[in-house]
Amino acid sequence: MQAYRLFIAVGTVALVSCATPIRQADVSMMQYDRDTEYSVVPRDDGFAVSINYSRYQFIPESNAVAIACKSALTAIAFEQAEKQGRKIEPINEQHIRLSMGRNGFTGITSCSATAVAEWKK
Repeated sequence: MQAYRLFIAVGTVALVSCATPIRQADVSMMQYDRDTEYSVVPRDDGFAVSINYSRYQFIPESNAVAIACKSALTAIAFEQAEKQGRKIEPINEQHIRLSMGRNGFTGITSCSATAVAEWKK
């Protein structure tokens, strides 16, 4: 009976400790670096950029991952604009849609984010 209770407790903790971020875009992603994959979807006024960012953290610091995620999204947006020979307006951090998650077993903290980059006029 004791082993059964232990098994139930461990199973419950396992389910509670894992959270997956909600994917902000349902498109195929390209690898950017070892922690980041991204997609770019053209729009009339610019483009939408979405990223999935994840990394191992021994001590969970979701805020650090959120900052790195937003930074990567912004960097990718400016790089994409440069590749197209155009400039974009600064991306307002408040307009970045962000979702966070953490897998307690693997120690991976994940972020999914998307924002619209508008062409400079």
